[in-house]
Amino acid sequence: MLRGINRANAQELLRRAGSMESIFTRTEAELAELLGRSGGIASRRYRDSVMEQAAGEELFVRNSQVSACCCTDDEYPRRLHMCDDAPALIYTLGHTPLDSMRTVAIVGTRHATPYGIETTKRIVRELAARYDNIAIISGLAYGIDVAAHRAALAEGIPTIGVMANALNTVYPADHRDTAVRMVRAGGMLISEYPTSSRIHRGFFLARNRIVAGLADAVVVVESDIKGGAMATARIASAYNRELFAVPGRVSDVQSRGCNELIATQAAVMLRDASDIGLALGWPERAAEGTQGELALELSDNQKLVVDYLREHPEAGINDMCVGLGMSYSSLSSLLFELEMSELLIPVPGGRYMIANA
Repeated sequence: MLRGINRANAQELLRRAGSMESIFTRTEAELAELLGRSGGIASRRYRDSVMEQAAGEELFVRNSQVSACCCTDDEYPRRLHMCDDAPALIYTLGHTPLDSMRTVAIVGTRHATPYGIETTKRIVRELAARYDNIAIISGLAYGIDVAAHRAALAEGIPTIGVMANALNTVYPADHRDTAVRMVRAGGMLISEYPTSSRIHRGFFLARNRIVAGLADAVVVVESDIKGGAMATARIASAYNRELFAVPGRVSDVQSRGCNELIATQAAVMLRDASDIGLALGWPERAAEGTQGELALELSDNQKLVVDYLREHPEAGINDMCVGLGMSYSSLSSLLFELEMSELLIPVPGGRYMIANA
């Protein structure tokens, strides 16, 4: 409940005071000497008022299914420990083992296009199909955010909503049913705000640092040059998270931000979910069936391509054209078919690798 407290300065305050109890029981003069300044936290009146507010919040937590997790607790997400400006305390509803999950934040404009919605669904579907222990993070806002949450629910994987308001309500109210489904399906809602907080526009910007901080990778699907998704992208870069952007037509307003991220090399262009897995070194889930069973489904020319890549895993498209004696257009068609069948995965440099090889 103390103003201006984040994870880093909370832990420094604890180091100086020795304990949480000491911060609130020391005299005003003692705490002022400890902090090197008077007023603010040192004020006895201020600390007493904060304790009164905290008692009310404790009652809410105790009488609800909400948990309060402090940065000194073992349950505090390890990824947030890497972020100095992370909240000193978060409120959570639901139980997702974040520390053992592979986490991808998917964010974007509230004014999503059909292209953005479908791309979001495809990315989540591919992540769920290729990798184990995937969780999707977003901000439960209109547009791309809620599309990411709903896509995760459709694929049966946990999804985490980071909210810009206290957990005693859902904003926007239109997404309440989605939020309930998220928690019931093994997901989680997270907020740094107590029930006494009124929604403020600044909270939406602050929320973005938690979205980025909890993620291994951040994907911007659609965004104009300015907006919350672009702020999340900047924070993700500052946190050294892997940052991806989905390209769009240069004439589309909703893709201008993504195209700029790619053009300035602030983000990697995302083609499909395998780009995320390759960047983070995630092993793909073993495909069902045996290699022999898969081979029986291939045409003669498709089998030639797969066999060539087994023998020449570093080969690019030009190498394959020469080695296989195929035209570029014929080979491109075969590669597309194999990629759609999820037998090949495109990798940077115009190369392909055999799925689950």
